[in-house]
Amino acid sequence: MKLSVIRKAPIQCETEALIVGHHENSQYFEGAAKALDEVSGGLLSYLLDTGDFRGRKNETVLLYSRDLLPAKRVLLVGLGKRDDLTEEKLRVAMAGASKRIRELKVKEFALSLDFGDCKVPAERAAQAAAEGIMLGLHRFSAYKKEDPDSIEILSATIIDQRAAHVKIMKSAVREAETICNAAILARNLVATPPSEMTPALLAREARRMCRNTSIPIKVLEPPAMKRMGMHALLAVGRGSAHPPRLAIMEYQGAGRGKRPVVLVGKGITFDSGGVNLKPASGMEQMKDDMAGAATVIAVLKAAAELELPINLAGIVPAAENMPDGQAYKPGDILKSYSGQTIEVVSTDAEGRLILADALSYAKRFKPAALIDIATLTGACVIALGDYLTGMLGNDDRIKEGIRAAAERTGEVVWELPLWEEYEDLIKSDIADMKNTGGRAAGTITAALFLKKFVEDGIPWVHLDIAGTSFSPKDKGYLQKGPTGTGVRLLVDFLKNWTYRTDGPNS
Repeated sequence: MKLSVIRKAPIQCETEALIVGHHENSQYFEGAAKALDEVSGGLLSYLLDTGDFRGRKNETVLLYSRDLLPAKRVLLVGLGKRDDLTEEKLRVAMAGASKRIRELKVKEFALSLDFGDCKVPAERAAQAAAEGIMLGLHRFSAYKKEDPDSIEILSATIIDQRAAHVKIMKSAVREAETICNAAILARNLVATPPSEMTPALLAREARRMCRNTSIPIKVLEPPAMKRMGMHALLAVGRGSAHPPRLAIMEYQGAGRGKRPVVLVGKGITFDSGGVNLKPASGMEQMKDDMAGAATVIAVLKAAAELELPINLAGIVPAAENMPDGQAYKPGDILKSYSGQTIEVVSTDAEGRLILADALSYAKRFKPAALIDIATLTGACVIALGDYLTGMLGNDDRIKEGIRAAAERTGEVVWELPLWEEYEDLIKSDIADMKNTGGRAAGTITAALFLKKFVEDGIPWVHLDIAGTSFSPKDKGYLQKGPTGTGVRLLVDFLKNWTYRTDGPNS
């Protein structure tokens, strides 16, 4: 779909449908809605008079202009109370409105962000609206027979008659398109059937992204990983006919003198649970266990296309966790890349094993910041549900930056304590540690496990997206299925990242 911004008054806009907004409990229309109402002789205000439209959050009412306006239809969308309007609420409102437009089976529409007195600045409003439209209208249909009654919207145009607004809106919308296309890439990678997204094929997708953006990439195969001692990663993939891979991508936007931010994404392309087999119910969703890897690939793509002035590395450990005669077993002892040994208590706690070797490998980059993102624990879903991403780590500066990015993007995080007293739960009698501490504090003990593979002194944060990577239903701009959560969050974080000034190359 093509998104554009043009200078035009709403009363001059010829379109199949024009979206305009209205604040709740406002007695009179403002901005674009007011202009349309005046020209049409009160076509819109009749709805306020009858009480059929109040401007409640996400409320929509469709009007046919009957040649009173250049626009064939006007869709009124409620913005909720004026003082409560945020970028996230605007994002959701525009997603809902654009879905309503799609039901009309038209190929194009326009929208005005002139809401009168609005607390969201024009630039941020344009970006939020563009994100809501693109993400809200996205559908993964690669494996569905084309529906002859379904018409995809080809273009959406943001209009504004204020020249100064148009200029900054154009820039904001271009950026939103880049970021949303990256998030959609992540969604599509996760949605792809696991038979067509094996570790090798995931690495191929990473290569394809890098080739299109001129990012150098190196992919390690099992012989190289074995020579290096990555036995935790190798063990997880041992029961599969599809061997593991480790993809390493580097983007340089700040010159060689700056240490990079390093992102590590869990890439379990399918998780059966291994010998500790998962229940059959819901196992088909386990193709989403590589959502962290998809996020890292997509973030590298966006960073390169936006030409962010940072150095960035992405590490994607990829494996398929399957049971067969070669599979690793409860009771096995694995020697990791770091040299530490791990007692396997459950083969279904496999994500932390592949991350262990990847996090240890990350020290080669001497990271200015190290962030891993993973669908790691069911415990995080129990604790935080499917709206909040769990965050744990050892560096307050990174955590504060991620919190600020979460506020701007609507991809909300919630910090859990990295409670060191719980380390006793992962102590082993026969190895350096166990790979799970049981059900109690499962998200925290998983993060404590990962922390053991982060080099001392490296600023590190762990993001658990087990609940937020997959939506059980359509909600706002999220489709039912893979959400792409983490892409916009991390891109925003990286956009606002500043290198420390308290040390060389830091």
